[in-house]
Amino acid sequence: MPAETVLPDSGLLDTGSVERPSSPMATQAKSPLVSIIVPVYNEFYHIERVVQRILNAPMPENTAREIILIDDGSTDGTADVLRLFKDHPEVRLYHTVINSGKGRAIRAGLKFAKGDVVVFQDGDQEYDPSELCLLVQPILEGKARVVYGSRFRGRTRGMRFPYWLVNKLLVGAVAFLYGKWISDEATAYKAFQGDLIRGLPLECKRFEFCPEVTAKVLRKKLTIHEVPISYEARTVDEGKKIRFLDAVEAFWTLVRYRFWNPR
Repeated sequence: MPAETVLPDSGLLDTGSVERPSSPMATQAKSPLVSIIVPVYNEFYHIERVVQRILNAPMPENTAREIILIDDGSTDGTADVLRLFKDHPEVRLYHTVINSGKGRAIRAGLKFAKGDVVVFQDGDQEYDPSELCLLVQPILEGKARVVYGSRFRGRTRGMRFPYWLVNKLLVGAVAFLYGKWISDEATAYKAFQGDLIRGLPLECKRFEFCPEVTAKVLRKKLTIHEVPISYEARTVDEGKKIRFLDAVEAFWTLVRYRFWNPR
């Protein structure tokens, strides 16, 4: 399959019928493969720097990686920037014509990810790709199956009070509903054992990926391991896309999957 592909589009990012491509790194049978999935929508001013930082980021010794870029129907020139990387041997680039939401983009990326470890990276610069190895290492060492990068155990700058409050309330909701305490439920830095995340029946469409995957991991009685990370928040004027209604959806998602177990 070519490095750049337009996903079959029906208004949804449903790639269930698309064969997962073979990666050149997959031939290195003795080298664990890390899949880095990057859902992107209208990040023209950030995405080139983000991808370059991922490519420059250290990985644990003797590991290979594939970077799966999912352009979710961008309209601001992001697609043109991503094409700068289409011939890079570690990059796989996919597009959809219609913007369908971060959750659907992540689900599409999982259809293509072949990694022993799967980790997610946002297309902005709030998170530092040089810290991805901190999430990957415990899984490769067999110490964890799920690792979250905690902004509240590391260094957080610029997070406005409403976002801080919602994050803390989500932590409380997880503790109340699932009896487990984690310091940062809504972090975008999440890493999983590959077979585990590919086997979860995800249904997310937008930003509810985080509470859905948290709920389904905890319903499986798995432990979420946390590592401290750094975080530098941006504002709505700078391109931040999450809104108040997304917070409402996050709480509802935690409640929903606490009492309903699909499939």
